[in-house]
Amino acid sequence: MVTNAIKQKMNRGEVALGAGCGIGAPVTAEMIALAGFDWVLIDNQHGTWDRGSSALAFMAVRAGGGVPVGRAPANDYAAIGRLLDEGALGIIVPLVETREDAQRVAFACRYPPAGGRSVGPAGARAYGPDYMDRINDEVFVAIQLESKQAIGNAEAIMSVDGVDGCWLGPADLALSLGHAPNTPQHDAAVHTMIAVCKKLGKAPGIAAGTVEQAAKWIAAGCTFVCVGADSLWVMAGAKAELSALRR
Repeated sequence: MVTNAIKQKMNRGEVALGAGCGIGAPVTAEMIALAGFDWVLIDNQHGTWDRGSSALAFMAVRAGGGVPVGRAPANDYAAIGRLLDEGALGIIVPLVETREDAQRVAFACRYPPAGGRSVGPAGARAYGPDYMDRINDEVFVAIQLESKQAIGNAEAIMSVDGVDGCWLGPADLALSLGHAPNTPQHDAAVHTMIAVCKKLGKAPGIAAGTVEQAAKWIAAGCTFVCVGADSLWVMAGAKAELSALRR
């Protein structure tokens, strides 16, 4: 039976912690899941994944006990459906700025009559014979608010049926606002997202770059939170080892 543990967790008001995976190595995705993260992001927007490696990564995350989440490269019907067919239980779609953008996301993510997803599960068959019957309820669909326009349209966007939550992109939002993360102006925009999500019963989320940022935004009410990434950890570990060796 297909079940989405992170969606159940957030429905209880608990925090689902994730980590980014962009190197393109399924074994790394499995390691992150084995470390205990609730979900692992297979990043098809900024990562080096292709169709085959994404499918293997979703398998690896499941093997490690985590929930596989795919970030689509764009708000594209075919790209979103491909990630779902390969086995993603969560979908993140970048740069959603209008209600119409959000409606396209919702349409792509669910089978009729709730949406317009095409039938053709591949790796998703691993979830069992009831996949088609249950996935509309189990899939977690998050859009990214990451511009001044998107924050201005937050209520119209987040009120779309079939959008379950938000995963705010702080870096792109900073560029759009002209204010760096952790400034009052940037923080105000994030708080707007959180307030809108809570008002509408959606899960507020954010890509937190550090543990400190994750703690800050969890305290503010975010429940769909990602902190760290495989490439960042490799670089930090390599630098620390090299620094120790030079000393």
